[in-house]
Amino acid sequence: MPDPSPTGNVPPSGPRDPRRERLVALLVLGVAVVLLVSSVTWFGTGQQGVGIGQLALAVVLALVGALLLRRSGRG
Repeated sequence: MPDPSPTGNVPPSGPRDPRRERLVALLVLGVAVVLLVSSVTWFGTGQQGVGIGQLALAVVLALVGALLLRRSGRG
């Protein structure tokens, strides 16, 4: 018999796991750093538009990662 709940297969939300939140934040920050460092390549090949877009994405991800890291510390 199928689950009649409106959430379907979504597990019930439990207590927050600060360790997991911190790991996700560090992953997002790591991706931001890689994007930031590798954006130099686009400027070197004359594709400034791609480089600017990559820089913008890196800044957004860095902000999100910092916010998540700060939030995980409040646990």
